[in-house]
Amino acid sequence: MFGHEYLNYSQQLKNLANHIKECEAIIIGAGSGLSSAAGLTYSGERFNKYFSDFINKYHLTDMYSAGFYPYESLEEYWAYWSRHIYYNRYIDAPKDTYQKLLQLVKDKDYFVLTTNVDHQFQKADFDKKRLFYSQGDYGLWQCSKPCHQKTYDNKEIVEKMLLQQKDLKIPSSLIPYCPKCGAFMTMNLRCDQTFVQDEGWYQGQFRYNDFINKHRDLKIIYLELGVGQNTPVIIKYPFWNYTNSNKKATYVCINYGESFCPDEIKKQAILINGDIDQVINDLLLELEG
Repeated sequence: MFGHEYLNYSQQLKNLANHIKECEAIIIGAGSGLSSAAGLTYSGERFNKYFSDFINKYHLTDMYSAGFYPYESLEEYWAYWSRHIYYNRYIDAPKDTYQKLLQLVKDKDYFVLTTNVDHQFQKADFDKKRLFYSQGDYGLWQCSKPCHQKTYDNKEIVEKMLLQQKDLKIPSSLIPYCPKCGAFMTMNLRCDQTFVQDEGWYQGQFRYNDFINKHRDLKIIYLELGVGQNTPVIIKYPFWNYTNSNKKATYVCINYGESFCPDEIKKQAILINGDIDQVINDLLLELEG
């Protein structure tokens, strides 16, 4: 037997539960698959429910690609994006996956690195000082230029946009403009070189790097959840490298259809190919038993 990936599901759960009990720290690396497991899906029934009018007009297929669509006006652009923000940032996820994940790690020395921008860790009461949102936040806007390195909360205006939009448009008076230079505002999401890294971003980065440095040689679990191939350099590749440089470390990958690791760390890896929500459920039961 060459690694934990060859164990059956029950054995994997027992193995992971034992590692959680014995570890000195846990670093969670969370990708979009975690939010999908919590019911925040970007296509199918949920997309049809909230965006049927946009789908009928533009034949859109999912929320992700719809965010890049060249809408006819800023009024249409913000009609789409205000719904996207509201239904992926300000309402509760359909499932309690994030809350159960907190139950799993709350008694451990933990930290969270995530590429998700939907604020679900804070909504589930994770300690905000143990979080680093590396790619931005749906709840923040920034200058599109950007003329300055500051972000702005958008909840109040987004709710107005949601209530006042009609025929796929918001009132022109609600279009957000930069308070400093007058350029239009845009999402604080890392899609190009204009992404604003504000004070909160740098604080999160510092805390994450500090946690990594202080725990690098301990008995630590690098728990990767739902990380795909869009941005593997942020979570997946560093987790592999950290595990490879510390023989006391364990790399855990829970992902539906994409659970794998390099041969170099297979003996230190637990790879579970399954639904994250169900795996966390089963893991909690295993720990209670």
